[in-house]
Amino acid sequence: MSASSEPGPAAGIVFRVAVDAPLRRLFDYAAPTGHQPRVGSRVRVPFGRRSTVGMVVDTATVSDVPAERLKSIVETLDPDPLFGARHVAFLSWSARYYHHPAGEVFAAALPGPLRRGGVLPELPRRLIATPTGNEVDLAAHGRRAARQAAALELIRNTGGLDEDDPRLDTLGSGWRGIVRRLVDIGLLAGVPIDARARGEDPRPGPALNPAQQTAAEALVGSLGTFRPFLLNGVTGSGKTEVYLAAVAAAAASDLQSMVIVPEIGLTPQLVARFRERLACPLAVLHSGLADGERLRAWRDARSGRARVVIGTRSAIFTPLPDLGLIVVDEEHDPSLKQQDGFRYSARDLAVVRAERSRTPVVLGTATPSLETLQNARSGRYEELELPERPGSTRHPAVSLIDLKRHPPREGLSGPLVERMRHHLDRDGQIMVFLNRRGFAPVLFCGECGWTAECPRCDARMVYHRRVLRLKCHHCGFDADVPEACPGCAYPLKAVGLGTERLEDALAREFPGVAVGRLDRDSTQRKDSAARVLEDVRNGTLRILVGTQMLTKGHDFPGVSLVAVLDADQGLFGTDFRSSERLAQTLTQVAGRAGRRDARGEVLIQTACPDHPLLGLLLAGGYEAFATRALAEREAAGWPPFSHLALLRAEATDRTAPMAFLETAAGYARAGGEAVQILGPVPATMERRAGRIRAQLLFQASARPALHRVLGRMLAALEADRSARSVRWHLDVDPVDLL
Repeated sequence: MSASSEPGPAAGIVFRVAVDAPLRRLFDYAAPTGHQPRVGSRVRVPFGRRSTVGMVVDTATVSDVPAERLKSIVETLDPDPLFGARHVAFLSWSARYYHHPAGEVFAAALPGPLRRGGVLPELPRRLIATPTGNEVDLAAHGRRAARQAAALELIRNTGGLDEDDPRLDTLGSGWRGIVRRLVDIGLLAGVPIDARARGEDPRPGPALNPAQQTAAEALVGSLGTFRPFLLNGVTGSGKTEVYLAAVAAAAASDLQSMVIVPEIGLTPQLVARFRERLACPLAVLHSGLADGERLRAWRDARSGRARVVIGTRSAIFTPLPDLGLIVVDEEHDPSLKQQDGFRYSARDLAVVRAERSRTPVVLGTATPSLETLQNARSGRYEELELPERPGSTRHPAVSLIDLKRHPPREGLSGPLVERMRHHLDRDGQIMVFLNRRGFAPVLFCGECGWTAECPRCDARMVYHRRVLRLKCHHCGFDADVPEACPGCAYPLKAVGLGTERLEDALAREFPGVAVGRLDRDSTQRKDSAARVLEDVRNGTLRILVGTQMLTKGHDFPGVSLVAVLDADQGLFGTDFRSSERLAQTLTQVAGRAGRRDARGEVLIQTACPDHPLLGLLLAGGYEAFATRALAEREAAGWPPFSHLALLRAEATDRTAPMAFLETAAGYARAGGEAVQILGPVPATMERRAGRIRAQLLFQASARPALHRVLGRMLAALEADRSARSVRWHLDVDPVDLL
């Protein structure tokens, strides 16, 4: 639409619209009859044979489309722009940096109902009793007025309630109609809510120790300016208390704060702490919310009513009119990188957004990513350290169990079982880490060697005994469990250990002891993860088995022993980040132990006790590992000392992905830039979900050169008809090369 052979002037203003389509350009439209939409407003536009919702991103005086072919905007959906000019610029920059279609980026920044053309709901009002309402006695009017009397009494007794206050739900279904009737007859009034009005007095927090106080003062002192910080604090050192102090100071200065966390599972615990400690409205944004809940939270954030926004990675796109502070918790976590569609890093965009908004940003973790650590060591970020846990709590004692000397039974070695009994006898709680879901990773025939393979992937199916299913953890395919070997009718064996099997083994080993499990399978129902975590915190569960979800910054005061059943999974990974991820995982999970006065204990089972990585971690901790790893990365020219992009392609045809990537490589090399192009090569798991995959890696020491190559290549590919024979996508700054 914006690409025609005969450029010519269009009458009046041309509106450049981002349409949710896989095309890396904006589309030009003429103004609708009678009015002109503003930049940052949604519009309905004709697009091909249909109409769709887009966002006005820019205006121009001329268009490449001849005036007679320039279509008009059908309808303006927002009387006032949803996004201000600064936010439009931030989203446009994000689209350019990640070389992603702008329409898809702007769509990702909107809640689902607004993306589909829905109306932004009005802000709730505060319901208060009028002078007449304070004097009337509705109870005297008999049973017909009973529900009106109850509503009026509730609002009078509380001194007024916001329309979205959950206490109104105690009035039963239909309470909104009753309240409207009371407003109509003059007994109640709805008044605008003062977003900056303080609510109930917050619960005071603990006194900050000197390191926490220094860190908090640095953050508070930077309000109103762009300053990036790394808050490098050992597990249990009280990073959240530093966040709370800074967010409270921002709120007192009429500024909004954004807190990004990597997982939904972290949100309830963090929200509860923020609610009890801050006297201001909060909004929560994550993918687990229903459309209506998410829309209302987004509205509250955008309007400024919510002074604190807590959310997962997509919350980074939420418009905040008074943004004053950004916090990224567990900044090292790979979950902060979107792995499909618009592949962005919420951590990296948080820094960009803070710079554009002239606000401080703090990246908090006990195990900094090597990219963030290098930024701190080079002086780009200011490092704030929390080297100790508060009070008298000591770091846990960490030791290895050699599985060659102590062969495990159902994953549990003799020394581990002995230490578990010791801690249970002393009223301790135990956390057992195994990063493998299901009952067993392999269903195997000992007679003919048959294994349950996924028909769509180069992977085995995982046996889930609780639901009697075989599941592929890569593509989601599942199947019935065969009663016997399909090849020879011999009985099948479950080989290997998953969290389901481990949970059963622990229940048998420690009868009468409550055992729970925290993984993706056990937490599929809403609030199930929160219930498990609460059972651990109140002592109901004595042993908790879990996967990577255990490492996500949870605070378990009663856990005295942490066991890592299989540390060898990450010792020999093929991705250059494998050792970094293993070091982070071991450090994070070990940090769950010993948060009371008693010193915690960490036991790591391994068949490779002499491995250099384990020795380095035990002797010098994560900092020693990171120092050596950075030196190795620099010598090898890997990030953070270079910049990467990965072009992936897939098709049902085995030859098409490689042929497409060869063509892409040719386009990329045409300019002679100083960019190394590696491949194409088949993906490590070549067949996934029934499609054959291959990839092409770009590596450059200078970021501008990399982006010039990518821009030139993408422009050529979009004009190349052969590119339509495959599915392909570009991942800038990939966190996973496999």
